[in-house]
Amino acid sequence: MTQDDTANPMALVARVNPTDGEDTIQTALDFVRTHLNMEVAYLSEFVGEDLVFRAVSAPGFEDQCFVGGGMPLDHVYCRHILAGRLPELIPDTAAEPLCADIPLTTAIPIKSHVSVPIRRRDGTPYGMFCCLSRTAQPDLNPRDLSVMRAFADLSAEQVNDKIASRVARQSARAGIEMLLNEQAFDIVYQPIVDITGNRPKGFEALCRFRPEPYRPPNLWFEDALGVGLQAELEVAVIAKALKSLDQLPDDVYLSVNASPSTVGTGLLTDLFAQHPQERIVLEVTEHSMVEDYDDLVSHLDILRFRGVRLAIDDAGAGYSGLQHIVKLKPDLIKLDISLTSDIDKDVVRRSLGAALVRFAVEIGADIVAEGIETDAELAALTSLGVPLAQGYYLGRPGDLDSALAWFEDGQKTA
Repeated sequence: MTQDDTANPMALVARVNPTDGEDTIQTALDFVRTHLNMEVAYLSEFVGEDLVFRAVSAPGFEDQCFVGGGMPLDHVYCRHILAGRLPELIPDTAAEPLCADIPLTTAIPIKSHVSVPIRRRDGTPYGMFCCLSRTAQPDLNPRDLSVMRAFADLSAEQVNDKIASRVARQSARAGIEMLLNEQAFDIVYQPIVDITGNRPKGFEALCRFRPEPYRPPNLWFEDALGVGLQAELEVAVIAKALKSLDQLPDDVYLSVNASPSTVGTGLLTDLFAQHPQERIVLEVTEHSMVEDYDDLVSHLDILRFRGVRLAIDDAGAGYSGLQHIVKLKPDLIKLDISLTSDIDKDVVRRSLGAALVRFAVEIGADIVAEGIETDAELAALTSLGVPLAQGYYLGRPGDLDSALAWFEDGQKTA
């Protein structure tokens, strides 16, 4: 260690700053413990009346200082340092009479101590960034304290990032739990129209969440995934959607959406069994990565044996492309809006659409074109042999009454 390094604590921080938060704190503790020639370094959190170790560098003292362990705040120096009764830098605890009255001093025993408060972004104390030794260190000086503070500041950034992430996760989880407990969402139905007959062959059940300010459904489902409640939310939405099935004509199907991971839970088996399964289409989005195709297929086989049909949603827009379709062998392939938009003007889109139509014929699947917004797009898809279409040009999502209105005179009424 050079004199210049010691005089420039931020230069030291730059040299030992990993990109990962946990590694940053651990590396900081290892470094300051070695730099100050001390036996123990830790980052603590104040939890009620206790100090809890959140990161530790204490080789040989693992039985006394370990992550998750702790001690009463009355037994340590922290409160006295925060109140100014003890300095942050103590080269020799024998020179500070108050130290003799603190249990930690004799428990280790402590002969030298350096400790810097870690604060939350609102300024309140989180805990301490601390080094201690069983040997007095009379040569400890303000430059050493500056080094300690620099690494404490670095660790505080990581701590506060973790706090912010934890708060965001707790908030997201509370929001999803509220949705589930209060059923704070509604189902809307978008027609999937037989192009030649201009009559719905089915409806896709879509979810609209009530909380304000409005957030798109995909953000709620992403939150649910992030807090481990994706399957619970998807199943709750599907269960609510399927309640309308007996009000739709018997020859009309209802399409519901689920991620591959939700299918893999097996929760849909009992839910679908409560309804006429031959009228259910399960859309599995291509945007979600499939971790285990064999497991997914085994769950889908059970559902399909009972009459449920499988649709691949957003074909052409997700991770797996045609491999996804080949492995799952769907009954319906839904062309994503990224493919159908302006298909009347784009030869590349038309060529890919034509190839998918031919592919669907070969495997015995139907094609549904999503995102139709113009008559020209519809005409182009019709010329390619696409039998079914869905989009704002044909019908916007609406409530159940809007869906039923399609059948009052056999034609589109909304």
